[in-house]
Amino acid sequence: MSVKFEKETIRDAPIPGGRRTDIVHEVGERLTGGKSQTGYLAAYLQQLQSNPLRTKMLTSGSLAALQELLASYIAKDMSTNGHYFSSRVPKMAAYGAFVSAPLGHLLISILQRMFAGRTSLRAKILQILVSNLIISPIQNTVYLTSMAVIAGARTFHQVSATVRAGFLPVMKVSWVTSPLALAFAQKFLPEQTWVPFFNIIAFVIGTYINTHTKKKRLTALRKKASQKTNRSYLVARLTSL
Repeated sequence: MSVKFEKETIRDAPIPGGRRTDIVHEVGERLTGGKSQTGYLAAYLQQLQSNPLRTKMLTSGSLAALQELLASYIAKDMSTNGHYFSSRVPKMAAYGAFVSAPLGHLLISILQRMFAGRTSLRAKILQILVSNLIISPIQNTVYLTSMAVIAGARTFHQVSATVRAGFLPVMKVSWVTSPLALAFAQKFLPEQTWVPFFNIIAFVIGTYINTHTKKKRLTALRKKASQKTNRSYLVARLTSL
């Protein structure tokens, strides 16, 4: 009896941090569905299979808008109304939904069809090369063109100047991250999840680049304003002499 009592006491004793563990477990169950496969992730993957393009458009549009909003917050880049939600947010959402997602859907589908059933190391390396030398340049050119238009470029010269200035830096980032991301996808992910996975990678990288760009622009504006103030001060002093 004493042994049984001790076992029951140990079993019923509260576990330190137990409530927190239960919450984490419940969130994980809700996201993944656990053994029942009825969670958010399972529902999302089901939508990817039944409505692939629509699901990718909603995903890409939401991430693009969130990227712009998050980058503005991190860089402290407020609009003229004093808010982080600027006109660029819905424009980025439109770009993600109607440009980036359909283009990515088309290009990744072509890439997957080209290498369907080919699982050798040579085929995987060739797939990475095609992705980096053909698909990434197309996507980055469209991305830079769209960003130029969203930023206010209206002539071919303005757009082409933006693409020429940003193409090589963006491609360098792609050449570093794309092989790693594609190798990970080849090893661990089903093909229907590739585009959302690449969207998440692009979201992280895009947020970093967007934040860095905003900070540089704000620094340049402050420097220009400071120079203008100093110039006005000198003119006022010379006029008073």
